[in-house]
Amino acid sequence: MPGRSLLAGVRLSVAAGESVAVTGASGSGKTTLLTCILGLIEPDAGSVRIAGVDQGGLSSRELARHRRENVGMVFQFGELLPELSPLENVALAGLLAGKKTGEAYARAAELLDELGVPAEGSATATLSGGERQRTAVARALMNDPALLLADEPTGSLDPVHRDAVAELLYSVPRQRGCALLVVTHDVSVARRADRRVRLDGGRLSVGAEVAETGEGA
Repeated sequence: MPGRSLLAGVRLSVAAGESVAVTGASGSGKTTLLTCILGLIEPDAGSVRIAGVDQGGLSSRELARHRRENVGMVFQFGELLPELSPLENVALAGLLAGKKTGEAYARAAELLDELGVPAEGSATATLSGGERQRTAVARALMNDPALLLADEPTGSLDPVHRDAVAELLYSVPRQRGCALLVVTHDVSVARRADRRVRLDGGRLSVGAEVAETGEGA
């Protein structure tokens, strides 16, 4: 809406190997925050830096390449192609980033094996909710991103699968050295993060718990 400030004075840094959870009511600016980080909206002021690069100075083509190479995204409902196998879904992310076919499929099989998902034999649509989200995590990790984003990644899961997916997500920064930013309404999921911040009316809450540490992603 004209004249409305969706994010005001937001400053957030997430270090490599660190996880941060962002909570907040509907309309507080969480989706806008993710959209800015992804470079789909350019902020009126300030900057978004990922892997040391200011995204505001990139052309559309450069931004798309930078995003493919440095950002992984896990959506609430996975956003996978249901007719493809988990292996094909994950490998596709590598192929779109320019990996050779053999390399992409080998890497996809390796990731799915690590995350406990059957790579072939079934269409993704037939997997359980937890298996689909683990497949989505594997796809997000396909290109070894510096930053992993997760938008309500457990919102569609039952408690058992929610806990399993949350545990998997929060293990990623420690194991792979990337930064993790999770947007969630679920307090039990947010509590697993190294730090928690809250968006209210487009502003981040500030306190000892949300003090910035380290280099930003």
